[in-house]
Amino acid sequence: MVKSDLIDPNLSEEEAFRRIIALQTKRYPLMEVQDLYKLIHQASMGSEHAVHDLEVTRTFLELEVIELVEAPDEPVQDIISPDGRIARINLRPYLASNASLDKLFDAFVRTANDFDGNTKRLKRYWSYAEQLTRGSTFTFSSTALQTFFTQMDDQGFPAVHHSAAYSAAYQPAYRVIVYAFLDI
Repeated sequence: MVKSDLIDPNLSEEEAFRRIIALQTKRYPLMEVQDLYKLIHQASMGSEHAVHDLEVTRTFLELEVIELVEAPDEPVQDIISPDGRIARINLRPYLASNASLDKLFDAFVRTANDFDGNTKRLKRYWSYAEQLTRGSTFTFSSTALQTFFTQMDDQGFPAVHHSAAYSAAYQPAYRVIVYAFLDI
């Protein structure tokens, strides 16, 4: 696997993140505010919220793999942070390439343990998204974006699930990792 051409080292962080958002909204046009928040949360916080018990986490991954259903075409990896460090590894194409589930699990756990996520970065990424809502093709307004962000801020920026519309249309199945941790 090769890191996406999306991350151009000559771009500012904001420009790189705007490209990520543009790509995601083009690929997933039914994206709602909470899906954008989830993307931003993952790009800035990694997978820290997802690993509390290794055995349960591993079992959940194995069950998810067994229950995978058809979905729209997707790349093996979606780079989701402007520095290129954080990626969503989409399970269907990853497994179709005969890649190791153990290596993916290890990268996922290592990301949860070693990635230094922070809310300062989350707030900065969110401000980039707010700039895009003005005159954009999002299915939601900048007011909706601001309202949702304020609610999440009041709650301490928790992880959220994808919206029902996004889940139904795209059947997301991935793991968020520090891309360099995936030894392929």
